[in-house]
Amino acid sequence: MADEKYVPRFKNTYFEEVLPKLKEKFGYKNDNRVPRLEKIVVNVGIGEAARNTKLLGFVVTDLITITAQKPKICKSKKSISNFKLREGMAIGAKVTLRNRRMWDFYDRLISIAMPRIRDFRGANPDGFDGHGNFNFGIQEQIIFPEINYDKVDAIRGMNITFVTTAESDEEGLELLYSLGFPFKRED
Repeated sequence: MADEKYVPRFKNTYFEEVLPKLKEKFGYKNDNRVPRLEKIVVNVGIGEAARNTKLLGFVVTDLITITAQKPKICKSKKSISNFKLREGMAIGAKVTLRNRRMWDFYDRLISIAMPRIRDFRGANPDGFDGHGNFNFGIQEQIIFPEINYDKVDAIRGMNITFVTTAESDEEGLELLYSLGFPFKRED
């Protein structure tokens, strides 16, 4: 069993620094109104899985290695003949991270993985959905140090969604920016 006294670094940062800062900036009277990170969803779509079912196993293995959690297999809802897709075929996998695993993944993503992205100048802040949630795409799973480059069958991208309790994009942006998320600078 994991150490009960262990508290993730960014969770401490949130409660000690970010929460009071956001509370003052947006004028909240209650700590529970302050935006917080609710969950992180990591999604990998594999359209080629309709033709090659072995790909799904590689994607599942990569997601387990990156997130330390077993992914849910996503299946198609409709049949589309142009894509040779039948209803119920596996077309992707996703992992929903919460609590300690979410904070640990966030720490590894910000501190280790994102600096390894080639020519990275920061994430585009246009990825907000209007409700304070942020979507961010990664083109290569090999930026995570847990992935053994020699055992990778193909370079695959993934979508990472940061779901927050923020009511607006401005609040969500300020939350992620305060937590150290690297956004592009508008110089």
